[in-house]
Amino acid sequence: MMAIDAPLKSHHDAHAIFESALAAADPRKCVSRVVNSEDSRIRIGNVRFDLGRLSQIVVVGAGKATPAMAVTIEEILGDRITRGTINTKYGHSLPLSHIETVECGHPIPDANGVRGTEQMRSCLEKLDETALVLALFSGGGSALMPAPAAGITIGQKQETTQALLDCGATIDELNAVRKHLSTIKGGRMSRLAFPGTVYALVLSDVIGDPLDTVASGPTYPDPTSFADCVEITRRYGIHDNLPPSVRHHLEIGLRGEIPETPSPKDECFTRTTTQVIGNNSLAIQAARETAYQLGYRTMVLSTRLQGEAREAATVLASVAQEISAASQPICPPACVISGGETTVTIRGKGKGGRNQELALAAAIALNGWPRITLLSGGTDGTDGPTDAAGAIVDGQTLERAKTRGLEAQSFLDRNDSYQFFSALDELVITGPTNTNVMDLQILLIN
Repeated sequence: MMAIDAPLKSHHDAHAIFESALAAADPRKCVSRVVNSEDSRIRIGNVRFDLGRLSQIVVVGAGKATPAMAVTIEEILGDRITRGTINTKYGHSLPLSHIETVECGHPIPDANGVRGTEQMRSCLEKLDETALVLALFSGGGSALMPAPAAGITIGQKQETTQALLDCGATIDELNAVRKHLSTIKGGRMSRLAFPGTVYALVLSDVIGDPLDTVASGPTYPDPTSFADCVEITRRYGIHDNLPPSVRHHLEIGLRGEIPETPSPKDECFTRTTTQVIGNNSLAIQAARETAYQLGYRTMVLSTRLQGEAREAATVLASVAQEISAASQPICPPACVISGGETTVTIRGKGKGGRNQELALAAAIALNGWPRITLLSGGTDGTDGPTDAAGAIVDGQTLERAKTRGLEAQSFLDRNDSYQFFSALDELVITGPTNTNVMDLQILLIN
């Protein structure tokens, strides 16, 4: 019988599969597939622009992967770029020559984010119909591009964002509120740049790739309303505890005293195109191919995994146990892959993220199933407020924990998964990956 602390081949395989998924979602590759320079023209998707007829090329955007996207845009366009500003998370910058990068707070917005967004607004003002705006958005763009509505401070927006995160609101619900507290999200960037032409390139970190949700849809019509925002905050029981200015803004919007975000009929969208260039499905397909090459039968369970992380862990563990015990729906050696974005309702005062919490709950469910391994990781390399992308566990994780005096359930109860896995050296540490296409879960059954 294999010793508890012996390195497992399945751990190495899971890391290799995860790394192949990250490589497939490299923003540089994703941009290069859709943007090309052709002599005196630039082709973006199926649209060609005559460079000689463009008075300006402006680059703006926000997200954890946006710097890598901007690097490729600079390689293609060089000094044809007139000006530009992008916002990204602290520590995620890359060298750029023609586009300024502003590092700022995520997931809680800060003053630097406001400053960078104001610079974007300055770039977009007073454009005419001969100007081209390249807007680059990726995961994290909502928090990284704060532009508080009149009467709302960045501190009050921080407090509101934290309240929504703590109560377990989904990313769609969080973004609906963000859009209605902003002067640039929910299609307002396109309205600001009009009559300039806007072409937005999106690396999606949202289930189903809804263009109104990634980075809170700065260049896309907004289907949500002030009524939706009030319903969300009331349903989670936080409405009456929001900062008075935020509550007032939502309520006067509900009464129609301030305008809604732009609708699909707004003229600004006649000169705007928004295109997804990379997503979770792209990463999962690469993971599946690598798993097959490593000798595993493969199955994609879902690209839409969501809900409470610990509940999702129970479902994934059940699937793996069925494969191990009954060889269905596929036979071992098997690799089951899922993707999406779960949530965590904060109950304790520990440190961790949704992937680490999912992995810890899975370790408990898989205890005594030594042939099953699970890796859960965020493709951006950052899981919650930690330096880990996620964690890797197997059916013997709890035994290893016991030899170190660690009781898994108590760590889970206080949302302290980071400290648990740090003690076991089972964190997945990638550093900033410069991409962001949600999370991946890789189950290996040998």
